[in-house]
Amino acid sequence: MAIVMKRPHALRDVPTTFCPGCTHGIIHRMIAECLDELDIEGKTIGISPVGCTYGNYEFFNCDMVQAAHGRAPAVATGVKRVNPDNVVFAYQGDGDLAAIGMAEIVHAATRGENITVIFANNTVYGMTSGQMAPTTILGQVTQTTPFGRKPEFHGFPIRVCELLSTLDGATFVERVSTHNIKNIINAKKAIKKAFKVQLAKKGFSIVEVLSTCPTNWGLNPSESLKRIEEELLPVFPLGNFKGKDLEV
Repeated sequence: MAIVMKRPHALRDVPTTFCPGCTHGIIHRMIAECLDELDIEGKTIGISPVGCTYGNYEFFNCDMVQAAHGRAPAVATGVKRVNPDNVVFAYQGDGDLAAIGMAEIVHAATRGENITVIFANNTVYGMTSGQMAPTTILGQVTQTTPFGRKPEFHGFPIRVCELLSTLDGATFVERVSTHNIKNIINAKKAIKKAFKVQLAKKGFSIVEVLSTCPTNWGLNPSESLKRIEEELLPVFPLGNFKGKDLEV
């Protein structure tokens, strides 16, 4: 019998710790498939900070390093500079990357550090009970915005890809999504290209992945996927913001 699907070798055979309907697992599989296809599992070092991403060392077969909250790009910078021949990626959530870690991501990008960042954006602090994040959209109800995010009180959501694409040191910047099969396929292509950018020593790459958080959104898995399409895409449009035609 022909094998049409199997677990990537770079993804460990362990139970998930994510909530039902959370798309972190999909993102993990895409990363693992890329490590397999590029044959770089044995030379890859992943960096995980605090948040729903903290337990990534349980899921990937490559080496993993734990970082303090928001500091994954800084740790990744150090790891890459000490091990320039290794592939180094940071996996971050929106509360981590766009709040306490905003300085780290901006300066890693503007320095053109030859690292890859996978940025899961679900517009809320997932691990710590659903507070407003920098990417929380206007009107969104969270634990700290019970009447919805209001610009006069809370400001506007940060669009990370648009911001980082203005920096000369950023080489490849793309936003993708996990809300249907077509977009998952496109997301994997972007992640794979981001790794290829690093392998070609072209500099800093980041892929923002719109993700779900059914628990803190108060929705079931199907409703969460629909929310990405109907509510998040108008605020965070998909597409390549830098490096679309880059040859790697």
